Amino acid sequence: MEKDVQQNVHKSIELDSWSGVDLIGTMESARQFALLACVAVSFSQAACVASAGLEGDDEAVEEVQQAAITVNALTVNALTVNALTVNALTVNALTVNALTVNSLMGNSRLKDALRSPESRELLSFIVGCALPEEARLDVKVDGVPYSFAGDLGLAPEWGSKRGSCDEECQEWVSACLLARVNYRGEHVMISLRGQHEALSSTKRERARYDEEEATYFGNVFQRPQRLFACLAPGKRQIPRVCGPSIKNCPIDVVGKCEDVCDGPRSDGSFLNCRDREPLDLPCGPPVFPRGTDRYKASVSVFLE
Repeated sequence: MEKDVQQNVHKSIELDSWSGVDLIGTMESARQFALLACVAVSFSQAACVASAGLEGDDEAVEEVQQAAITVNALTVNALTVNALTVNALTVNALTVNALTVNSLMGNSRLKDALRSPESRELLSFIVGCALPEEARLDVKVDGVPYSFAGDLGLAPEWGSKRGSCDEECQEWVSACLLARVNYRGEHVMISLRGQHEALSSTKRERARYDEEEATYFGNVFQRPQRLFACLAPGKRQIPRVCGPSIKNCPIDVVGKCEDVCDGPRSDGSFLNCRDREPLDLPCGPPVFPRGTDRYKASVSVFLE
């Protein structure tokens, strides 16, 4: 994962991670630098405008036959630390091995984990996000058959015989899982978009699903879990995922996508999202606090 770690501070930085002297000194340096930049620009009679950090493409998204439209009904309970660690769906037990029947049933911890309905629910969405439509895992747990079908294909290599899920794979699958969480566990059709060939969209899809909701990113396989979202332009809430308020959202809503991510791209999606908001400086390019991580994999959701 490419980590975009800045040497500056944030207005809401946690002081226990570094000294107050560093905080004051770094903030003062950042503000002085920004003010000097403003003076220089004003002297040349140019406008002082913050850089948007746009890295999105300007080309039209190509038409594809398979649109990235899917349903979401992953419950919050299934996406908790308990479902991943207590039930053995962890990095060590799952992602280092191939996402195949032999790997699942050959690992006693994973086999035991699948006795839990929440773990089976989570695994069904993991398989759906990672593997393509033609892939399917059919297993038996205590004599009861279960089938887990592929859908989007964000990490097809994980399903190969000797496959595994590295950090990039984990981020794509995590972003997809977060995008498919539903506060009430209801099935709602959503359009998933991002800088991945599996998330290409058609003109028809973009016209039908034109309500921007949010962008999701993080890593659910880490300890602790990294669960992030940012608000689409003009949005203040994410009721589908968070319920009535983002204050008690199980996913950490870090701010506006235009502030923490690059883009938007031509399909409306954002990329290279950061897990903290930039420092509130008078002008100049956005400055992020020390310890800010950047995620290459992100999934933007559009509603019908």
